[in-house]
Amino acid sequence: MFYVYILKSIKFDRYYIGCTGDYLKRLEGHNRSFVKSSKAYRPYLLMVKQSYSTLSKARKIERKLKDLKRKDYIDRIVKDGIIKMDG
Repeated sequence: MFYVYILKSIKFDRYYIGCTGDYLKRLEGHNRSFVKSSKAYRPYLLMVKQSYSTLSKARKIERKLKDLKRKDYIDRIVKDGIIKMDG
């Protein structure tokens, strides 16, 4: 099982979107500064996670979300608690 996840910075009004096979370990990595691109905005809270059967499908959804570059859309996903996109 693979997951697309959305994290929210506690200190900044920013989201981080990623995909992984182990979202809890990945969250810990973000919060312990193991991920260079998110280090400056930690600590994070896990806001949404959604499972996919393949890594390929999870990566497609992650890429689509990142390509949107629309905070209002990500806010809606976080509010609804579900990612409504086709992979």
